[in-house]
Amino acid sequence: MNPLLVISIILIYFCVLIGISFLTSKGADSNTFFTANRQSPWYLVAFGMIGASLSGVTFISVPGNVGKIGFSYFQIVLGYLVGYWVIIGVLMPLYYRLNLVSIYTYLEQRFDTWSYKTGALFFLISRTIGSSLRLFLAATVLQLFLFDAWGVPFIVTVAVTIALIWVYTFRGGIKTIVWTDTFQTFFLITAVVVAVIKISSDLDFSFSEVFDAIQSKGYANIFHFEDVNSTLFFPKQFFGGAFIAITMTGMDQEIMQKNLTCKTLGDAQKNMFWFSLTLVFVNLLFLTLGALLYIYSDIKGLAIPAYSDELFPSLAFNQLGPVVGIFFLLGITASSYASADSALAGLTTSFCIDFLNFKNKDEKLKQRQKFIVHVFFSILFLVVIVVFKEINEKSVIDAVLQVATYTYGPLLGLFSFGLFTKKQIKGFGVVLICLAAPVASYLISSNSETWFGGYKFGFEILVVNGLITFLGLLAISKK
Repeated sequence: MNPLLVISIILIYFCVLIGISFLTSKGADSNTFFTANRQSPWYLVAFGMIGASLSGVTFISVPGNVGKIGFSYFQIVLGYLVGYWVIIGVLMPLYYRLNLVSIYTYLEQRFDTWSYKTGALFFLISRTIGSSLRLFLAATVLQLFLFDAWGVPFIVTVAVTIALIWVYTFRGGIKTIVWTDTFQTFFLITAVVVAVIKISSDLDFSFSEVFDAIQSKGYANIFHFEDVNSTLFFPKQFFGGAFIAITMTGMDQEIMQKNLTCKTLGDAQKNMFWFSLTLVFVNLLFLTLGALLYIYSDIKGLAIPAYSDELFPSLAFNQLGPVVGIFFLLGITASSYASADSALAGLTTSFCIDFLNFKNKDEKLKQRQKFIVHVFFSILFLVVIVVFKEINEKSVIDAVLQVATYTYGPLLGLFSFGLFTKKQIKGFGVVLICLAAPVASYLISSNSETWFGGYKFGFEILVVNGLITFLGLLAISKK
């Protein structure tokens, strides 16, 4: 693509984001940053959450993975649906009844400060790693296909990207993000639709012929029941997806913070219900795009990149014409920023509320400390991305979900213990158990084929992790 065109698109895009930030942050205080004064329209939150939940990982890795596993990822998506409905019926009523700003204060009210700080700390670790990896993917694509040719170092690409996110979020926080995520979700979905239409047109496929081609090439196979030891075995994927949704959404400050900006519990539940249904169809659209990318490459005699995450950007920039290239650029930018901006706000909120005790501080001090924390997490994102670039050997979506199975397990155990028992836990023992559970889970997963007759754990190791945490808490609990 023409360098001047690329720079112009990115500059215009960020000018719009900064303009939205300016309009939404007028008169903003710390309460606006953390809760948007609980005035967000539910339908706006629902649509914007699509972009934040999908991120650049879904935008690139899900289509790229179709060549390896077909539509098998849809098993996880169906599990997500169940997980979201558990959030609607169990967690949302709890959070609204307690009028929470940080959802981890529930753990303090239910148990003690040790449990509260432990839960918040695991969120900080989980979301910092997960969001950094999502942003890493977008920065890598922009670097590989655009900025390498201009001699721009990768660290500069990442630093500028994070700085731009910081600029439009540092005042309005979650209130600004509710609006910018809506804007960015539009471009993310539009980019996929444009690519699907373009490929179908180039191959002279009608609507029905698209699905016939996907079926004939063997990509449409969703369900796997044949091998219990396979990581694609349906129960593993389905229940793993359900618990990933419960933990990575329902027990995650970043995502739940948006839901808690709705005026009422009913509005928040409507938001989550329609978001969950829409997300199923959007993921199906991404899988359809992935199959078409491989079919197009096969028919045109194009080499498939060794790294599957490079397939979509490679075709978008080099084969499918300038319109697809422009929308891809907008889509990857939108998907990455929609995830990263809300992550920065969520991490800043959690640290300020959970570790700096904002409740009893004056507004001037809150604003100063919030500013420092916001900058700190921006720098931390940069460090994690640079480190991951040096060690990455797999598809980013695999890396993100695998990390989540270990870091979110203790949160699953803590919240489950609070919700489903009446027992009490106190003291430093909670910390030790929450640290030991992921280590034990990793050892079980690493040795499962030897210990369990060839059985290989997939994402269901998250459930094992949560169960180990739950049983450990049970062992130290009191009536």
